[in-house]
Amino acid sequence: MSNVRTGRRNYYNVFSYVYDAFINLHARRYAGDTRNFLVEMANQEEKSNPRILDICCGTGAVIAAFANRYPESVTVGYDFSRGMLGKARNKQESRKTIFIEGDAAFLPFADESFDIVTCSHALYELKGPTRQTALQEMKRVICSNGSVLLMEHEVPHHPLIKILFNIRMMTMGSADAIEFVKGGLVPFRRIFPDVSRYSSPTGKSKLIVCRKHGIIQEGETSKNKQ
Repeated sequence: MSNVRTGRRNYYNVFSYVYDAFINLHARRYAGDTRNFLVEMANQEEKSNPRILDICCGTGAVIAAFANRYPESVTVGYDFSRGMLGKARNKQESRKTIFIEGDAAFLPFADESFDIVTCSHALYELKGPTRQTALQEMKRVICSNGSVLLMEHEVPHHPLIKILFNIRMMTMGSADAIEFVKGGLVPFRRIFPDVSRYSSPTGKSKLIVCRKHGIIQEGETSKNKQ
């Protein structure tokens, strides 16, 4: 493991102690709405017990939202930070939720193991080749009629906020994080034939929905036009 990756893992192990408090302070007005939007867009109501994987799950907020919607489903939280996973386990109430430590680019699951795969506000931290490998892995483990849902930051329009956003991307993200966030659907269409883009209710995030099969549409689709 590289020194950079080891340092990042150690950072998140320490950050796990204050992560939830930080999120509540930073996004307390809309974090719940964003998670509920992600669950709604999974659109798996026809399946009573969909199999769900949340990659880079952090302290488990997204996986908890899915567990609440589908209490009989097996839900899996996956993260490379042992500290984050420890916090997630401590607050998870569902007996059918499990947490696994591992690398997003090497998923220890059989092909087509899940109906829903999610990754929220984390892909920008992965290096370009690692990110592409992670997307390939998501495609491998999703079932033929399942959905991969990827939540990422929208680039702010306000000049000052945009400067702060770019600083965050440069300090917390990979070297190509800004390029990735601004890249639209291109990085995802390299992997998936069916890709759509939606805006979150707050407009602060975008949701990329990817499927294994389908016809590539010209341009980006959006359920909620800004």
